[in-house]
Amino acid sequence: MSTGQKAFLSVLAMIVVLATGASIFLGLNRREAWNASEQSTKTTTEATQQKNHDASDTNRRLQEANHLASQYDFQAAIAKLQGDENPQLKNKRQNYENQQKELVQWEDPAAYSHLFVHSLIVDPAIAFRTSQGQGYKDYMVTIPEFEKAIEQTYQRGYVLVNYADLLHKNEQGQLEFTGVSLPEGKKPLILSQDDVNYYEYMENSGFAEKLMIDRKQQIKNRYQSNGGEQVGDYDMVPIIDRFVAQHPDFSYRGSKGILAVTGYNGVLGYRSSVSSYGDTQKTKQAMAEAKRVADRLKETGWTFASHSWGHIDFAKSPLSDIQQDTQRFKNEVEPIIGKTNVLIYPFGADISDAANYTAANAKYSFLKGQGYDIFANVDASKPAWGQFTPAYYRNARINVDGLRFDSDVKGENNVLENFFQVDQVVDRQARAMP
Repeated sequence: MSTGQKAFLSVLAMIVVLATGASIFLGLNRREAWNASEQSTKTTTEATQQKNHDASDTNRRLQEANHLASQYDFQAAIAKLQGDENPQLKNKRQNYENQQKELVQWEDPAAYSHLFVHSLIVDPAIAFRTSQGQGYKDYMVTIPEFEKAIEQTYQRGYVLVNYADLLHKNEQGQLEFTGVSLPEGKKPLILSQDDVNYYEYMENSGFAEKLMIDRKQQIKNRYQSNGGEQVGDYDMVPIIDRFVAQHPDFSYRGSKGILAVTGYNGVLGYRSSVSSYGDTQKTKQAMAEAKRVADRLKETGWTFASHSWGHIDFAKSPLSDIQQDTQRFKNEVEPIIGKTNVLIYPFGADISDAANYTAANAKYSFLKGQGYDIFANVDASKPAWGQFTPAYYRNARINVDGLRFDSDVKGENNVLENFFQVDQVVDRQARAMP
């Protein structure tokens, strides 16, 4: 190889090395540029995601706080927005604090009105034509009547509360009445329903058959009509649940009502009584199903009261009968609904007149010893009545039924006018009223 050829090859090799180096250099630069771009995009995406997450978290907290405030739990609503200087949350928190300062406290135990109903009539054309028809006219109301009454009661500013909202026991075991605090113009109302048992005698009479849990975990009723089974809002519980969902400000911190149950035909439509139906597998299954429904009811704002096991008259019954009945209730009903300190007297029959309960009253002493602190009778002579001592609370209920409608229409007693206008509620056609 000549000297010239060697020189040419050396130059060519150098060019190749330089070209390769330049290519590598450019490639590395492009890679670095791409990585930088990718990192920038990633950073921007993460920032956007964080911003969206923060906005979503803010909206979630606002929604939760708004719901709490709509049901008058301003303290919890304020706590939900604490620890954040977001201007929107800060302004809302201040708004809640201002509303909380304006609340009116209901401290008087005698100022709490209490309305109650029995099972609602689904089909009055059937119910009023049965052998029990007159009794149903007297003591029950139809679903449309109840819905109209509740709508007007809500429009007049009433808010549902439970006894647990009003009083509690202190460390010494004595009751303390705290009441509730509501905005100006709002008024507390206790609502209860008697005999939430769906008795055997009511079968095929135009009433719901039982309470149940549907696929959405909502409490509904089962109703038999023309041989077919329907599931829906056929009694007080699902109707109030729906109404509160639409109008959360009708409920104080989620409270809805009190369900007074007996035990001789089972509970909530389930034939769970061992005394009546025997200690069988079927009875055990009924008890388990009823308990599942009762648990769900308590989770959704409902509470329970004793209405005695056998729907006995506490005023007329001797102490021995009350003792036996109470034991049956504790054996057969409490395993389903849990312990309750509320006794709603069947027939409204109190164990005393308006004078205070004393230890000299053997029936009271026994019932107090069994864990009852709250006693509810019936008195439609005034819009509200209550009697409180550190040992007990007595509260009068007003019956919403055909008898009270008739009394109002005739001008004999208009106590219900404090809550709704009876002539706009009563179904005169169904009741064959003039």
